[in-house]
Amino acid sequence: MAAALTAPAIADESKVKRWRSFDSMGCMMMRECTEDVRQVKTWRSLGDDYEPYKEEITDILTSLSRIGVNVYLGDEKYFAMMTRGLYSVKENDMFLNTRYLDNVTMMLKVLRHEGWHIVQDCMAGTLDNTFTAVVLQDGVVPDWIARGAEKTYPEVAVPYEAEAMFAAFSDTMTKEGLRACAGPKKMWEVYKPTPLTEKWLLEQGYMSK
Repeated sequence: MAAALTAPAIADESKVKRWRSFDSMGCMMMRECTEDVRQVKTWRSLGDDYEPYKEEITDILTSLSRIGVNVYLGDEKYFAMMTRGLYSVKENDMFLNTRYLDNVTMMLKVLRHEGWHIVQDCMAGTLDNTFTAVVLQDGVVPDWIARGAEKTYPEVAVPYEAEAMFAAFSDTMTKEGLRACAGPKKMWEVYKPTPLTEKWLLEQGYMSK
């Protein structure tokens, strides 16, 4: 299990010590900085270039709406360097960096990647806590993706980020995971939990034998 880390909250834009930093990102994540941040309500919010992917995007946004997760486009000034998107497990909001909006392929991967972190949030029992859980069984994520995650992320984050990286390359994985999250069944009734995830769910009382 992993507890999600959130950037520090800044109460006012005038108090942001440095743009494109964790300070500015925290201000946006806490919805205390809202200038140049707009909600994504339909695929059209991303632009006409996204029309070829409108069915997938609509599917994702519909599921997110059902579970109460909002998606926002934020100006690049809010995002720490090299951050294309993020999901706040505390506030249950997703943020996408407008700097990459013209790169449709990249932004679609970011949407899938961050969307999978929400699937992981669902797998940890509920969106109302600040934990995420690995969803896929060992061996499902291809080795080349796992190796890439090992080179990119801290060791503790690798299992979670490897799954999200895998989801970024699939046009079905994230939308199906979010459908399960928004559906009538529990996540662990749709996806067989890993041994560690099952142990967590049992210990926390989300799941019973």
